[in-house]
Amino acid sequence: MIDSPDKDVTTLTDARRSAAVCRGIFRLFARNGIWALAEMSLRNGRRADVMGIDAKGRIVIVEVKTARGDLMGDGKWPDYLDFCDRFYWGLPPELDRGCLEGNDFRPDMCGVIVADEYDAEIVRPAPSHPLVAARRRVEVERLARTALRRQLVAMDPHCASWGADLAG
Repeated sequence: MIDSPDKDVTTLTDARRSAAVCRGIFRLFARNGIWALAEMSLRNGRRADVMGIDAKGRIVIVEVKTARGDLMGDGKWPDYLDFCDRFYWGLPPELDRGCLEGNDFRPDMCGVIVADEYDAEIVRPAPSHPLVAARRRVEVERLARTALRRQLVAMDPHCASWGADLAG
């Protein structure tokens, strides 16, 4: 990752810091053939910060945390495990990630990506926990339909309300 001497990461807002971490993750994923969306709604009411699919159809979810309190207070993250083959925590470089080694964060289920706005690095690979084929099919279809809908709305905002009941 590249350090940016002209920016003090401690002055960034949480939203900007989160966007920077996501951008780095998207760059890492794109180089590795994983195409992803931000803010992907799941069928259990949760929203994945980053959800992507690799060339073999495996689903990856990344939960981005930019502050220690937010990381330590996140009790909902296990809800994502039923919707992906691999789960990662996405963190900025300055955030202490030592707590992720504890049993509460189940290192046997989660990988860790450290990212800034320029790049990202997998510092702990996520173990693969393959989805059942039927679940994978449903989730890949939802991801594809959401991506296509977002693309159409970006090209023609008048379409935003069309098929809203089908939006992911």
